Amino acid sequence: MDRIVDIATDGRHLSLYRGFLVVEEQREEVGRIALDDIHAVIIHAHGTTWSANLVAALAERGAPVVFCGSNHSPVAVTLPIEGHHAQNARFRAQWDASKPLCKQLWRRVVAAKIAMQGSLLAARGVAGADAFPLIARRVKSGDSDNLEAQAARRYWPLLMGAEFRRDRNSPGANALLNYGYAVIRATVARAVIAAGLHPTIGINHANRGNAFVLADDLVEPFRPLVDALVVAMVAHGIDTLDPKRKRQFARLIAFDLRIGGEASPMSIVAARLAQSLARAFETGRPSLAIFDPPTPIEWAALARIDEGAEAID
Repeated sequence: MDRIVDIATDGRHLSLYRGFLVVEEQREEVGRIALDDIHAVIIHAHGTTWSANLVAALAERGAPVVFCGSNHSPVAVTLPIEGHHAQNARFRAQWDASKPLCKQLWRRVVAAKIAMQGSLLAARGVAGADAFPLIARRVKSGDSDNLEAQAARRYWPLLMGAEFRRDRNSPGANALLNYGYAVIRATVARAVIAAGLHPTIGINHANRGNAFVLADDLVEPFRPLVDALVVAMVAHGIDTLDPKRKRQFARLIAFDLRIGGEASPMSIVAARLAQSLARAFETGRPSLAIFDPPTPIEWAALARIDEGAEAID
């Protein structure tokens, strides 16, 4: 199974040796993992060094390297230049996509995100969850009424409590959310490249300083998966990252989601979503492979997906 390698100890050196990523500390090997087993590498330790041929070998396999700041939020990502045999044609179709098409695609993404938020709240028995399916159905082309933000203003207090504020620079639950989002963002970025799409050309996000706006567009419906895990951790007094918690976040990429009744790991579902977006650009039809929200039992299973960690109900 694909694995996420997390580098959190200061002063480690990463290198390539006979198809393995080798981790060294003071020139002594402390671990290795086969490159073909690596889904992504996340680095947020100080003084980490790496060899250029390792980064190149990871890129050849489509594995992103994510560099995080002190708040565990991504600040840089490396990805391959080539990702699909029809990449040039798909770049052109993506670039030439009409504004109405992009707005219709964004409507579907926002509606899926809001539906996921409502599903999570309903699974937790939160009063007010029934409003979210209604909000999702009201989303218009391009989310012209900004229902994504309106739903968020309801969602966070209902999920995390009235005192909670989503702030990327804050510790505790916010730092946990940052790390979880970094994991799924890396997965979606990898899927975008593999689909032959250009990560800087989004369907809604347009930050000139962000080279992965398309990944940030497509990651939106997946975010509540992280939210579900974080709220369970916080309920048990867990507000800091440690290896056990990181394993739980890493296992999100293996969590099964359903598209049309067929269950697949989140990493595969992200790939299918990116491929459907590429086809939408080519055909001009705003059709996306959107997954169904988990059932209450499936939501409950999210906190138990890492066999190496204690269960969190």
